Amino acid sequence: MKHIRNFCIIAHIDHGKSTLADRLLQTTNTIADRDMKNQALDDMDIERERGITIKSHAIQMDYTHSDGEKYVLNLIDTPGHVDFSYEVSRSIAACEGALLIVDAAQGIEAQTISNLYLALENDLEIIPILNKMDLPGAQPEEVTDQIVELIGCRPEDVIPASGKTGLGVQAILNAIVERIEPPKGNPDAPLQAMIFDSVFNSFRGIIAYYRVLNGKIKKGDRVKFVNTKKEYYADEIGILRMTMEPRKEVLTGDVGYIISGIKKANEVKVGDTITTTANPCLDVVQGFEDVKPMVFAGLYPVDTDEYEELRASLEKLQLNDASLVFEPESSMALGFGFRCGFLGMLHMEIIQERLEREFDMTVITTVPNVSYKAYLPKENEPKIVNNPSELPDPSKVDYIEEPFINAQIITKSEYIGQVMSLCIEKRGNLKNQVYLTQNRVELTFEMPLGEIVFDFYDKLKSCSRGYASFDYHPIGYQQSDLIKLDLLLNGDPVDALSALVHRSNAYELGKKICLKLKELIPRQQFEIPIQAAIGAKVIARETIKALRKDVTAKCYGGDISRKRKLLEKQKKGKKRMRQVGNVEIPQEAFLAVLKLD
Repeated sequence: MKHIRNFCIIAHIDHGKSTLADRLLQTTNTIADRDMKNQALDDMDIERERGITIKSHAIQMDYTHSDGEKYVLNLIDTPGHVDFSYEVSRSIAACEGALLIVDAAQGIEAQTISNLYLALENDLEIIPILNKMDLPGAQPEEVTDQIVELIGCRPEDVIPASGKTGLGVQAILNAIVERIEPPKGNPDAPLQAMIFDSVFNSFRGIIAYYRVLNGKIKKGDRVKFVNTKKEYYADEIGILRMTMEPRKEVLTGDVGYIISGIKKANEVKVGDTITTTANPCLDVVQGFEDVKPMVFAGLYPVDTDEYEELRASLEKLQLNDASLVFEPESSMALGFGFRCGFLGMLHMEIIQERLEREFDMTVITTVPNVSYKAYLPKENEPKIVNNPSELPDPSKVDYIEEPFINAQIITKSEYIGQVMSLCIEKRGNLKNQVYLTQNRVELTFEMPLGEIVFDFYDKLKSCSRGYASFDYHPIGYQQSDLIKLDLLLNGDPVDALSALVHRSNAYELGKKICLKLKELIPRQQFEIPIQAAIGAKVIARETIKALRKDVTAKCYGGDISRKRKLLEKQKKGKKRMRQVGNVEIPQEAFLAVLKLD
């Protein structure tokens, strides 16, 4: 065990952790040069195209230290985006050390700090690394000072490196061996292993990745998953290289995989404990929690016949992405579909893209929203409202609570004004303001989650010219003055466009949505009124004029009554058509509501 080191890599988006992981794999000869490609651990097309890590990846490397001793290094590469911080927290729990990577040109950002706190809570040894030293815009002295101030280490502990040129990779490997402690655990105790990830293989079922904390696991053992209380045979166990390598046994401190023919994703929960049925461990691994979705949206098939196909596609996606939650629902405007819970807006975008690419499913997405709690008189339990159409009659509701978050924003001091006004416009309360260095400020706001799910991130980036970074965590529910805003087309409510909004924003938002829909809905043979309403009270209206044929064109001269008769006949036809006519809403109209300015 004293020759094993388990570590993960944490960093803000785009600070170069995947590139640095590539160099580590190359230096330890885990990947042959001929098989090397950029982002070697990222195996999804979307990850490569967008240059982001979505799933955390584990891999084992062999390294011979300068003193001639051989070490086994288990690396777990983690995502950097705030939506996937759940993945990061699981990976951190499986390690004893973390490489904290900071871009020498950009300095410390919000995600760096939040991931660092996660690592410190788990008592990990932090190895600070200054990446991208080869860039002309790098400011090593300034950023080193920031790191020293943040972690409290010595300036000489910070390792300068470059994932592109390979500078400092040897120093990093030495630091991993020298600074990170070997795993602690009792090899003779009953088996206790923690699952930190699972993937789906269409031939073998679900493969669970785990870290053995105590005891050992042998091929053919009968194992039990403690939280789900299911039992299986360990058909194949082994360690993770670029491909999976089967072994007879996986020992204490090691990271490995298990294949036991599991078919359902919900039978493997990340954070669960594996033990043997013959000699079970007494206590489970702490820190197990179910992932909580933050943003809810409806996904509907464009063609209603594809409902079952969409269900099958979502189930398969759920095998690869345990944080996707969905349940069936129906809508008057869109027919049958699913209400899905996502970790955030990027997660929602990626699920949509994967449905299109991997399963060829085109879906309509409704306006995303968060879940609210409606308190009714005489009832003890609040009603959870995930969809505005589920809200009980407003006259029967005492009050509504909505989820609030603690948002940390780090930006340059010259953009404080714009960032503050954006947050206050989104009903935020400034809680704290700390200068990290002379020109970098950390602002802490308390704000409603519902306000940031639309376009907050895009607006924050544009008002700070890309220099602000953002991270958040939920702090519970608080009472708010919320009302339901309905949209009526031709007098019929469209439930897919209704939203729960704060009373102060309702009139403005209603007017904007009506204007936007007027642009996007094509003109029909009859006049279409678009109305925004709160209950029975209409607060905004736009009208799409009818397309009209010139019925009087054939009248050359003659009496006015001939023309009048033709126009009256046309008017009757339009009136009848309006009573029976249906309005087709294009997909862009649903998405445009999200991008309202």
